[in-house]
Amino acid sequence: MKTLTEYLFFQTRERREMVRITDEVADIVRRSGVREGMALVSAMHITAGVYVNDWEDGLIEDFGEWLEKLAPAGRPYRHHHTGEDNADAHLKRTIIGHQVILPITAGKLDLGPWEQVFYAEFDGQRKKRVIVKVMGE
Repeated sequence: MKTLTEYLFFQTRERREMVRITDEVADIVRRSGVREGMALVSAMHITAGVYVNDWEDGLIEDFGEWLEKLAPAGRPYRHHHTGEDNADAHLKRTIIGHQVILPITAGKLDLGPWEQVFYAEFDGQRKKRVIVKVMGE
């Protein structure tokens, strides 16, 4: 079995951003030499996530609004008693998920016609990373 582990690094301009990373993940898969297998893509920070969905600006805004309704910023969360101000970011990350497993077929990501991979940042403006681990034959 072949494996390759690489990291993607982010420092978003905004505290909350959705960053399309499909091309970067596909490039890592290509360089891995794996023809049949899978790629694990996982945010390595507890206030960021990874998800797969459509790359459409309205939908991305809808995700942001939906997550804000479920875990609004500025509420008096108990976590804030520790001096932090990002409890909503932890909750949003749990809702969106922290990782995805993507199929590799014939040496390429095997995504549906509209599927794209996104890094979801909920407490940004500082350096963060995502691990991409490719495994297969």
